[in-house]
Amino acid sequence: MKKILIVDDQPEVRELVEVTLSIGDYQILQASSGDEALALTRIERPDLVLLDVMMPNSSIDGFEVCRRIKSDPVLHQTVVIMVTARGQEQDLQIGKAAGADGYFTKPFSPLELMSKVEEMLGE
Repeated sequence: MKKILIVDDQPEVRELVEVTLSIGDYQILQASSGDEALALTRIERPDLVLLDVMMPNSSIDGFEVCRRIKSDPVLHQTVVIMVTARGQEQDLQIGKAAGADGYFTKPFSPLELMSKVEEMLGE
């Protein structure tokens, strides 16, 4: 069973994503901050991280979390999809530069999200 970590400072967004992904055969983990996401990623080694960019209550944003995951020799293979309300081209470029494997803009279609997750996990 593949592990997916959902990272968002808003609990209702994390729950919506978890409900969406529950139709698949995944172990779902949740984090509410960048710091918690990094700690869980190091411990749990998820196959995929759905990562919010803006987390005001965190000492690091999603771009920095992505950079740290992708620069870690143990975690660099982890698939990272940025999920954010910031959909400007500049933000997409920052996400790519940080190493993100994909980018989703809120609001999103649950079916599109599920399809993207399956695609990124090779299912």
